[in-house]
Amino acid sequence: MAPSYPSLTRTLAEALVDVLWFIEGSEDEQMDQDDAVKVMEGVAHTLSTLPDHQRLELVALVGEMAAAETDSDRREFLEEFPEGFGLVDDGNS
Repeated sequence: MAPSYPSLTRTLAEALVDVLWFIEGSEDEQMDQDDAVKVMEGVAHTLSTLPDHQRLELVALVGEMAAAETDSDRREFLEEFPEGFGLVDDGNS
């Protein structure tokens, strides 16, 4: 059986972004906003602790996803993702 995605890393990155995009856009009636903030902060902390080579790989994957994204709001989310989730410091990628 051939995989649907080129790599496990790419698959997990896409799934993570999808979940975080949903949480980011959720309204009060969809999700408790305090819980949403806790989840987003928890993910940011976890990602910030990745080794440099893994953070750089994820930054590159998210960059590819942003470049291919046709929805302007989601593209903006993807472009801000590395800094917003602790993958880069001080706006440097």
